[in-house]
Amino acid sequence: MAIQIPRGPATNILAALIVIAFLPVELFGKTSDAALLAGFIAERVSLSAQGMTFDIPWLPIWITPLSATLIHANWMHLGFNVLLLMFCGRFVEHLLGSGRLVIIFLVGAYAAALGQWLTSFFYPQGEGLVPMIGASGAISAVLGTYAFIYSQRGVRAIGPFPAHVVRILWLGAAWTILQLLIGLAGGFDSFFGGIAIGAHIGGFIAGLLLARPLLARRFKAS
Repeated sequence: MAIQIPRGPATNILAALIVIAFLPVELFGKTSDAALLAGFIAERVSLSAQGMTFDIPWLPIWITPLSATLIHANWMHLGFNVLLLMFCGRFVEHLLGSGRLVIIFLVGAYAAALGQWLTSFFYPQGEGLVPMIGASGAISAVLGTYAFIYSQRGVRAIGPFPAHVVRILWLGAAWTILQLLIGLAGGFDSFFGGIAIGAHIGGFIAGLLLARPLLARRFKAS
C-alpha cells in the first residue's frame, strides 16, 4: 500500500528557501565564503563571551544558527536534507499546522547550534572554528517531533516516569547512539567537525520536547 504524503505549504516554502539560497552560492563557487560569513562557528560563542571582537565580515552570531541552515556544502548535502524535510515536515505540518512546524524548525536551528557548541568543548584545538552549515540540525528537530508523534511501538511508564517521558528518553537515546556510531564510522576527522553530530542531537531532542506541548496546544485550540 503506497504512503500518501499530505500537502504542506510551510514545508514547501522552507524547502524552497533552502534551495533558492543554495543555488547562487553553488553556481558562483562561493560556498567557503558563505560558510565563513553566515555559518555557525562554535568558538565565536566562547570568544564573544570573553568580550573579544574581530575585524572579520561575519554576520551577528545570534542570527548564524538560522543563516547556517541556508548554506550547504554540495548538491548531495542539499538533496538529502530537502528530501528529509519534505517527507517528515509534511506529516508534522498536517497534524500540527504550518505555524507550529515553523516553530519546530526555528527552535531546532538554535538547539542544533547549542548542541554543536556544547560538543565543541571535546574537539581538538582549532576544530571549534570550523563553520557549521546545513539545515540538518533544524530538520532533526522536525524528525524528532515526527518520531514522537508517529512511533507506533507502545511505551509503558517506568517507576515515576510517565509513558511519554519514557518515549522521549528511548527515542533520544537511540538517536544519540546512532549519531555517535555514524561519527565513529566516518573516522576521526568525521567525528570532530566533518559531521555536525552535536547539532543533530540537539535538534532532535528539541523536536522531541516540543512534540507533546505543541500537540496539546493544537488540539486545545481546535
